[in-house]
Amino acid sequence: MLADAGAREADDGSFVAILVGDGGPLLALFAVGLALAGLFAWFLSLIGEALPHELRFLGMSLEGLRTLAGGRVADFMTHDRVAFGGTLIAMSVIYLWLVAVPLARGERWAWWLIAATGAFGFASFLAYVGSGWIDGWHATAATFLLAAFVPGLLVSRRSLAPPSRGRVAAEWPSWRTIEGLGIRLIVLTGIGMVVAGTTILVLGSIVVFVPQDLMYIGFDRSALDAIDAHLVPLLAHDRTGFGGGVATMGLLVLGTVRWGRWSRSLWQALAAAGLVGFGAAIGVHGLVGYLDASHVGPAVAGGLVFALGMVLARPGHSIAVRQSRRGLRPD
Repeated sequence: MLADAGAREADDGSFVAILVGDGGPLLALFAVGLALAGLFAWFLSLIGEALPHELRFLGMSLEGLRTLAGGRVADFMTHDRVAFGGTLIAMSVIYLWLVAVPLARGERWAWWLIAATGAFGFASFLAYVGSGWIDGWHATAATFLLAAFVPGLLVSRRSLAPPSRGRVAAEWPSWRTIEGLGIRLIVLTGIGMVVAGTTILVLGSIVVFVPQDLMYIGFDRSALDAIDAHLVPLLAHDRTGFGGGVATMGLLVLGTVRWGRWSRSLWQALAAAGLVGFGAAIGVHGLVGYLDASHVGPAVAGGLVFALGMVLARPGHSIAVRQSRRGLRPD
């Protein structure tokens, strides 16, 4: 009878309240929206298209864009957008883990991490103002994401566990253990992502290109401006978006590892995010022929450090190694 009463009470709630629940569904919708945006960026790059309003901004046709610098301008755009799409999908994976695991348990750190990184990510959109190109489609997508993100945060805050005065960060295994060394390599990767992403964000909104970019394109900044005064602002828009995404992803990695319980589900979420993020950022350079070692090298190094850290930090790995050394069979 108690179960029947609980069911009747749930049914008596408003339809909106049932859909919103504890705020988790709205935050999950926000995360799925990020993934869809990333997949859309991949789709556009795969079919070699540009958005109609971008072509109107440039004042040229798609065929004209593809012929610039022997096609390298279009390839450079593809390089930025595929990498950005991978970053968005990687972020969505971590956000979904945060919503489904620690936030579902009412852990306050997860709420604060979602709030802080989401605020940073949305604030990075302001860098577009400095780029000289305000993307209406991007702004609309951001508005829809905010419409799920902000109410999700407000509602989910009510379900958080009471603060514990003695609460400390999750205890890390000693760096002398295999698992502890692996976790610290993952942390090192996260720090590198924050530094790299912030650098790309700042440079993308000010100077836009690094020397390797211009060598790949085959034109300097003044030559690009002479071709079309709107071309550099459009490229800067993509660059700043990617930088903000990388920095946000780095903060998510640091936060989940520092405050989360090291578990199989967290390891799997990080592995999936790393595979998509690093895979897209590194792989697209090969697809477009942008293979300058000083440009791609840091991403490759970061991916290798992350992969090594994930292998060493696999939950239970240290136990399995010790048991194998003793001639025992791991569980």
